[in-house]
Amino acid sequence: MTVISVDLSNRPYDIHVRAGLLGDVGAILKPYARDSRVLVVTDENVAQAVLPQFEATLHSAGISCATFTLPAGEAGKSWTQLEQLTDWLLEQHVERSDHIIALGGGVVGDITGFAAHIIKRGCAFVQIPTTLLAQVDSSVGGKTAINSAAGKNLVGAFHQPALVLIDPELLSTLPTRQLAAGFAEVVKYGLIDDRAFFDFCADNLDSFFDGDPDIRAQAIIRSVQSKARIVAADETERTGTRALLNLGHTFGHALEADTGFSDRLFHGEAVAAGMALAFRYSVRLGLCPAEDAQHVTQLLQRAGLPTTLSEAGVTANGAALVDYMRHDKKMSAGTLPFLLARGIGQTFLSKDVALDDVAAFLDSEV
Repeated sequence: MTVISVDLSNRPYDIHVRAGLLGDVGAILKPYARDSRVLVVTDENVAQAVLPQFEATLHSAGISCATFTLPAGEAGKSWTQLEQLTDWLLEQHVERSDHIIALGGGVVGDITGFAAHIIKRGCAFVQIPTTLLAQVDSSVGGKTAINSAAGKNLVGAFHQPALVLIDPELLSTLPTRQLAAGFAEVVKYGLIDDRAFFDFCADNLDSFFDGDPDIRAQAIIRSVQSKARIVAADETERTGTRALLNLGHTFGHALEADTGFSDRLFHGEAVAAGMALAFRYSVRLGLCPAEDAQHVTQLLQRAGLPTTLSEAGVTANGAALVDYMRHDKKMSAGTLPFLLARGIGQTFLSKDVALDDVAAFLDSEV
């Protein structure tokens, strides 16, 4: 078992990473089960692939559960689903001392965490991420949200989990496309400030996708360590340090909006294209060597990820994509901070990017 601590001053918590951990989850959750019962939130895909084993491990530890099942995909992160989830929690007589279990990918973790934050003015929750993207990114750090008509994750709150349990063996249940989408977030940590980790991803890409358990565990652990370090330094994005985790997201969220927040473009795929765009835009501004941008594009393409607007299925012009960006929650006084790069492992936050120039750049990418 590898245990990684998120060292927040007022509510630290641990992230457990171990292959086969799901088989012992009942014993681990025993202290978190009020009256030997837990409330579980999952989605339709996880309910088929993982929930039966999860329930069996709970029962072996003498824990019963009630389960709420969301639609799979971004459709599960809506106002309608939030209303239904909170109504269900109240019907189950949820108490503030309960720990709601989020068993699923990023959508499940995001809406469960948000529901836990608002139900009865706040109760605890536990993340058990079942996708690579959720294991290395969304399950750690306490960002919770739902989508709205105006954009992605615009309604939410910071609400840290009480515990995160990561079983790398769950990746064997994922289709290759979903695994690749999560790999984009793994690569992101190398692009932010760790060139050596980027090189690790490049050198071990084939082994990772072939299912090498050691390589997968290393990738997850190093990613989570990076995120835990950044979150502990800037939990609510007050200093700008945590904003580095948004590399590729400003472009990526616009691409998701254009494709209707649907399975036409997974979140990780949008982030991949967004990171490639961010590096090419940095080249346009004279900040980044062109060969670094090429290396980023090549690695993402090797993973089967989109790196251009056309590959992402985006048809909007630059002005329309920038209009989506204007709804970004990071917008301040008419200015939108952008994550740019001076090279691989040298990401920084710029607050003087002209959105008209971004629109022109995107038009040149078509």
